[in-house]
Amino acid sequence: MLFEDLHSANFKPLDDTVSDWTTMLTKLQQLAADAKDGLVGKANKANWAGYNAAVSRQFIVKTAGEFSDAHTQATSILNILRDSRDELKTQQRLLREAIERGRAKQLTVTISGTSFAVDRNPDAKEVTQKDIDGLRDELQGILDKATEIDNSAATTLQALVDLTDYGFSEAKYKDRDAAAAALKEAEELAKLAKKKPEDLTPSDFDRLNAGLQKRSGDPLFAERFAEQMGPKGTLEFWAGLNDLSRSYNLYHNRPEQYDDLQKNLSLTLATASHADTPEMSKWKYDMADLGGQPLNKHSSAYGFQVMSNLMRWGDFDDGFLQDYGAKLMQTEKTLSENGRQPAWQNTLGLPQLNRTGTDTGSDPLVGFLKALSNSPGAGPDFFNQRFLSKDDDHEFTHDTDGDGNKGRKELSNFQYLFEERHWPPEMDSKGEDSIEGRNNLALALEAAATGHRAGEMPTADTPAHNAAQARLVEDIFASVSEVPERVTKYGYMSDSLGQIAAEYLPDINRATTDADDKNESIGKLFPITGAVADLDHSAVTRFLVTVGQNPEGYAAIEVGQKAYMANLMDYHLNPDLPADQRYEQSTENTIREISRRSAEVGGTLAIGRQEAVLGEAKEADSDFELAVNQRKSALSGIISTGIGIGTAFVASPVVGVAVGGAASTVSGVILEQVFKDSEPENLKNSGAAVGDLWEDSKERNNRLSAEAARLAAAAHKTPDMASAGEWTRYGTADGFNDASTSVRRMADDLETEIPT
Repeated sequence: MLFEDLHSANFKPLDDTVSDWTTMLTKLQQLAADAKDGLVGKANKANWAGYNAAVSRQFIVKTAGEFSDAHTQATSILNILRDSRDELKTQQRLLREAIERGRAKQLTVTISGTSFAVDRNPDAKEVTQKDIDGLRDELQGILDKATEIDNSAATTLQALVDLTDYGFSEAKYKDRDAAAAALKEAEELAKLAKKKPEDLTPSDFDRLNAGLQKRSGDPLFAERFAEQMGPKGTLEFWAGLNDLSRSYNLYHNRPEQYDDLQKNLSLTLATASHADTPEMSKWKYDMADLGGQPLNKHSSAYGFQVMSNLMRWGDFDDGFLQDYGAKLMQTEKTLSENGRQPAWQNTLGLPQLNRTGTDTGSDPLVGFLKALSNSPGAGPDFFNQRFLSKDDDHEFTHDTDGDGNKGRKELSNFQYLFEERHWPPEMDSKGEDSIEGRNNLALALEAAATGHRAGEMPTADTPAHNAAQARLVEDIFASVSEVPERVTKYGYMSDSLGQIAAEYLPDINRATTDADDKNESIGKLFPITGAVADLDHSAVTRFLVTVGQNPEGYAAIEVGQKAYMANLMDYHLNPDLPADQRYEQSTENTIREISRRSAEVGGTLAIGRQEAVLGEAKEADSDFELAVNQRKSALSGIISTGIGIGTAFVASPVVGVAVGGAASTVSGVILEQVFKDSEPENLKNSGAAVGDLWEDSKERNNRLSAEAARLAAAAHKTPDMASAGEWTRYGTADGFNDASTSVRRMADDLETEIPT
């Protein structure tokens, strides 16, 4: 910054800019609040259906989020502008004060072009060269500081704006120094990470680990760090760090911290992947391109093997994951010879690239699938993509037209991974067979099918299911139905499959009616927002029996179905329900049909549970009740699980219940009873033999259906409900008979006795 520029600077325009941004920030804050409470609130209560449910509502929610991001970004810009203005004003004041002090000492400052000079006045007698040099250095220091402030403000503002091509960034900084510090530390840590592995010291490692942990969620830091590292540099850093022939001393000193660094680096790269800067766009393209190649001529590690282990944490950009996944599967196709053999082997000389203890990291799909479990938007597209066509040279065949002659079949990524892949043998840190690969596959399917991160529960903002998700769920049910051992051999996958089913209960209940998918009456009884998964009744039955053999899978569906049943009672007994949404049957038939379909789901699960307890698995029956009780921690999420009855539905408060929150609604009270029934002190004296599971389950289903009907009727003052208990009893009996009949048709594939 030139001397005259600072000395004579007029800050009025900048003051006006700060004032304008302050005013705009206030307006954006109100707009963000209006969008959240107005747009989103109304969208969540609106009666969306079909395409509107899957697209329009999601668009509104996303648009409302942009208002919030706009407010956040405007806050950061205002903070940087205001901070820079105040600091520049300070430097101007210091400059002028220094000049005045010099004048008092008979020193004169003159400007010549782009430079300045300090001289003694002609009549000065006691001025020394030290005085002259001191004032000159002070003034130059002030100019240097002002230049640094000005450049830093420009750099941070440009970096902040460049983070997104469209929309707004959620990056938030309290002042210019905070934003500048993020960029500076990113460059310093990247420089440190570029050192040769053998040259990295424990203190270097600690600084890297601490810095990445502190700033992994900082968009400016993450983008600059990834950009400075470059895709190849990122791969070489992690591979080199795990090559103990080069980093033995470092690993010997920090063996317990490698997993922390792996996590913090993954979180940082996930944050960086959302930046839309030209540098990050090229980074993502190049990273996917490098995946199918060995790192260098001296390494046996492929880029995919390294990078996938740096994707196990964080929410990566959907577009990046889709591009990366497509190229990963192309490499899988080549190395596996179209699925004939395992694609990835833990070959001699391959470093241990995963430090979590669950697996060695040699199979890149394990880490990639974990990334999909944290980024639900990328999953449906990936799993529905074609892996092999009928024209490819492969050995996967089926009866193409029912004449007994087999021909090659087409496989999607889902079908290949879930049904046909040769999963490379892996060991965990305890020397036992690793379950991480298939478990991460289940988690990724859960996220893809439900639209939220695996292990979490849906919320009011979870998008309605779209066509790609519905198609995937149809494939999942069909695959499990075709070969139940795909799940029973790997029971640890059942909790995710159970959660998927719990969030598709409207689709499941529809399937149990055997009604045509265009049946408007059944559509009104079990209304669905978004796309409908067209499930076959027999596939649903076999799926429920299969997943029901695992305590966690059983609990997810059992608890979800009870909440869904209660919500349906609440919904259909509401006299204010618009006429075009009403199930056109009597109150008796409505209650009987809801009870019947819920009972068929419960009865089918009971058969699966009985198979687990009496069959080869020898599961303890108490494990099922314990799993049910553990669902209590997610009460509010369970109540919204699989509601599917229109976002206009609002759970009704029940009469005579003093508690607040979810427990005061019809479904909340029913779930409290479910959890109470599953508490150990209420089970130890039950005296029920395992063989009584069927009758116990039938009695419980009837009791809960009757109570839900009673509570809903009381909430809505429904008349003529004296026979409701009888209606639910008939419905429950029919539903359990339906379950028995449906499973009996498949008895040849089961080793359990089918109750009658």
